[in-house]
Amino acid sequence: MTSIYRTKKRFSDMALYVLIYLSAAISVLLLVGILIYVFIKGVGSISWEFLTTVTSVLNGTVGILGNIVNTLYIIVLTILIATPIGVGSAIYLNEYAKPGKLVRVIEFTTETLAGIPSIIFGLFGMVFFGNTCKLGYSILTGCLTLSLMILPLITRNTQEALKTVPESYRSGALGIGATKWYMIRTILLPSAMPGIITGVILAIGRIVGESAALLFTAGSSPLLPRMGVLHKIKEPGGTLTIQLYLSMQKAEYQVAFGIALVLLVIVLIINLLTKTLARRFDVTARK
Repeated sequence: MTSIYRTKKRFSDMALYVLIYLSAAISVLLLVGILIYVFIKGVGSISWEFLTTVTSVLNGTVGILGNIVNTLYIIVLTILIATPIGVGSAIYLNEYAKPGKLVRVIEFTTETLAGIPSIIFGLFGMVFFGNTCKLGYSILTGCLTLSLMILPLITRNTQEALKTVPESYRSGALGIGATKWYMIRTILLPSAMPGIITGVILAIGRIVGESAALLFTAGSSPLLPRMGVLHKIKEPGGTLTIQLYLSMQKAEYQVAFGIALVLLVIVLIINLLTKTLARRFDVTARK
């Protein structure tokens, strides 16, 4: 009886292993297939002129430099706005707030905010930031709107990262006389930094892929900055995803696939940089 039971158990384990590896293989093959397909379709559009000029009927050029610059503007500015607020909210909920009805309401609100469709954020951003705050169609309006969208993502990931830090770290630091803020700043945050950076990576992915909300708030202008770097945030700016959408509408499929390839490369570079930072913070925290 025991040997038969063990044999059946081993067979079920093997079947489970096969299903797990099969699922992983399907996921990898899907990713590789998409990358190869986009590369084959879009590599023909990539050229130095395509990457370093803007689309101009007068000059006869088709380029996406303005869209690349606008995309980087929106990524950097949105992360600078949302990350301090999201991390600060998570620290308050996890370390300062007493468990109770208020904390449950805040967490429920955060989760609900994460499930709202992006086009509703776009409508709100256009009405509130664009019209009420008189920001109009601008990169700043788009960044403020996207900040609301990614705030739940950063907050929840930071909370989960803080929960993974052993309780002994907290009690040990407080036991030797450290203040709570000193303990959070020097022990908790460095230890939780890999998880926080993972949340930021996911947020960047959502920023790069967003189009609906930006159509209502940032506009679709592919132009380069005209009056300095800081002044650009007050101007309309179309990102790569917006330009991809417009190219598909005009049946410019070759250009659209070229933009898609550039988007994939940018996302890959950002992910590699953030993963490198996460590993460095992880090594520092272990030391």
